[in-house]
Amino acid sequence: MQAFISAQGLVKHYGNTLALDNVSFEVYQNEILGFIGPDGAGKSTLFEILTTLLIPDAGEASINGMDIHKDYGKIRASIGFMPGKFSLYQDLTVQENLSFFANIFGSSIEENYHLIKGIYELLKPFANRKAGALSGGMKQKLALCCALIHKPLALFLDEPTTGVDAVSRTEFWDNLMQIRDSGIPIVVSTPYMDEATRCDRVAMIHNGRIMKLDTPDNIIKGYDGKLLSITCKDRQKPKALLQNEAAITSLYSFGDALHISLNNTDASTLKLISSKLEQGMDSPYQIKEVFPIFEDCFLQLMGQMKK
Repeated sequence: MQAFISAQGLVKHYGNTLALDNVSFEVYQNEILGFIGPDGAGKSTLFEILTTLLIPDAGEASINGMDIHKDYGKIRASIGFMPGKFSLYQDLTVQENLSFFANIFGSSIEENYHLIKGIYELLKPFANRKAGALSGGMKQKLALCCALIHKPLALFLDEPTTGVDAVSRTEFWDNLMQIRDSGIPIVVSTPYMDEATRCDRVAMIHNGRIMKLDTPDNIIKGYDGKLLSITCKDRQKPKALLQNEAAITSLYSFGDALHISLNNTDASTLKLISSKLEQGMDSPYQIKEVFPIFEDCFLQLMGQMKK
């Protein structure tokens, strides 16, 4: 199957800072590829290169055969892009913003209504409200509508749900699934690990490098070793007791618990950990094996990068 979007060896520096380090990936039609990573991971830089707003220092990329260097005009006219910061005209109403973007692309709301129907119906009660007066969730719905108004070949969304409430985030992702099913490939970035499961494939990115790219299920299945969780009043106490154990690859706070990743899962290792806790803990605690989730996989990969 031929890739619809392709990137090979993308590199970008800002002074002495390496923002993108040899980034390569492919995106296929009817697919959502998610870039998951913290602030400063390189997500926005990557999106600005793919949408021809930035020129990479090295590497190539194409969208439906159009080269980001030679065909930037065609790419800009045929994709949809939502930058991380709300960038619509805040002094225009919802309806005026939609009409403006439709006119720019030589389209109309009616022409591609099937693409935006679900979102547009939610926006209708606010048609005469200025965009700047909308809630965070409604601003993102409006921005998505404007990005879809010309039926783009591909959709690029840079952290579209940051600062949006949980209900609006769920609604937004439901809309993305429908857009993907209509044949438009989507590349989306997010700092929220829970949104990774809504993607078809996920690229975990940190310090400008893709640590792993695979399906959500495969990433979780690929977790290396056993994961234990300790719940107690003072998480620093078990951390101090266990931090020098050779079988432990990482210890980190996880909500109200301490997660321990083990590379050695034999009975003697577990017995040693239990013994140290019994001898050193002076307050109640609970220890159990847990299944890893995306945060655990991400932190394990980060630890492996540092070695």
